[in-house]
Parts: sequence; C-alpha cells; structure tokens
Amino acid sequence: MARTPADLVGAQSDPSFDITFDGRPVAALPGQSVAAALWGAGILAWRTTRDGGRPRGVFCGIGQCYDCLATINGEPNRRACLVPARPGDEITTQEGHGHDRLGV
Repeated sequence: MARTPADLVGAQSDPSFDITFDGRPVAALPGQSVAAALWGAGILAWRTTRDGGRPRGVFCGIGQCYDCLATINGEPNRRACLVPARPGDEITTQEGHGHDRLGV
C-alpha cells in the first residue's frame, strides 16, 4: 500500500476548496500554490509562448524562472508557483505576453 508524506507524519489538511482553470473547477488545498493545485489536477501547461505558441507550465517551481506565468483573476504575468491559491481564484491560460486582450 502506497503511503503519502502526509500519512507518514500524520498530517491532516483543512478541507479543499475550488479554484477554476479556463472555467472548469479544480480542487486546491490550503497552503498550495496555484501551480501545485493545477499540477495536482493533472494540468501541466497554462501558458503559451509568444513565438510559436508552445505550451509552458512549471519549470523551476521556486520563482526564479518565468515559465509558470499565468493570468490569475484577470491579472496577467503572475508566477503561479509563488501565488497561494485562494477560494474562487480564476486562472486562465495566458497566451504570449498576457497583454493581447489589453492592446498593449
């Protein structure tokens, strides 16, 4: 039987809550980053590159690179690995530099 790290230390989390990714619900746990919640739901990419539209998600996971940029609650270019997930957060796939819809 597989045991998780939480099982090993007897940790218990508060109940999960929902955030949304491109309109669909995603469960998140208290203390998780947006990136961790998306990964936990099997979502590995939430941005496309400016040149070529290649998919990107987490690369370093510690805020040093910018691969995990996402549009969170309408604000583009947020590093998903550093932003704590909050109930009701709306994450949308960011295309390019994130300002396409703003005309910048």
